[in-house]
Amino acid sequence: MTGATGALYTVRLLQMLREVPDVETHLVISASGVLNLKHELDIGRSELQAMADVSYNIRDVGATLASGAFDTAGMIVAPCSMRSLAAIAHGLSDNLITRAADVTLKERRRLLLMVRETPFNLAHLRNMTAVTEMGGIVFPPLPAFYHRPASIEEMVDHTVARMLEMFGIDVGGPQWQGSRES
Repeated sequence: MTGATGALYTVRLLQMLREVPDVETHLVISASGVLNLKHELDIGRSELQAMADVSYNIRDVGATLASGAFDTAGMIVAPCSMRSLAAIAHGLSDNLITRAADVTLKERRRLLLMVRETPFNLAHLRNMTAVTEMGGIVFPPLPAFYHRPASIEEMVDHTVARMLEMFGIDVGGPQWQGSRES
């Protein structure tokens, strides 16, 4: 979790994954992420860490996540700030989030970046292109309305379910049933 707005996405992601058997979650949160967590949801670092199976200090670039020998299904950065996107796009492994993302890419594992910024400037678009060319997935949390969400929570849950589908994890989110023309 980085310092972009959208702490609820991280919380719901961890909560949903708690219900999936045989999935172990590993959490790294930036200092700005902690600030947003407090501002947006009024919860602290320790409360979020309790939702994950394992958590790390962002400065611990020697952690298991920083090694390709540590086998994972992939990595989700949610939310992903433009600063973290840029560091990942340019291979700047200056903290555990960007180092783990770099390892995920070099090992050809799935990397999903839930980028949070709008509008995009040219640097943002070029960084998204670079990450995509390296095999990463850029996944802005754009809400769908075909399932007629009644709340922000339903929109967040749908987005998180779609992210998890990218990893072959089905948490039962609403599916598009096609149009019904008369």
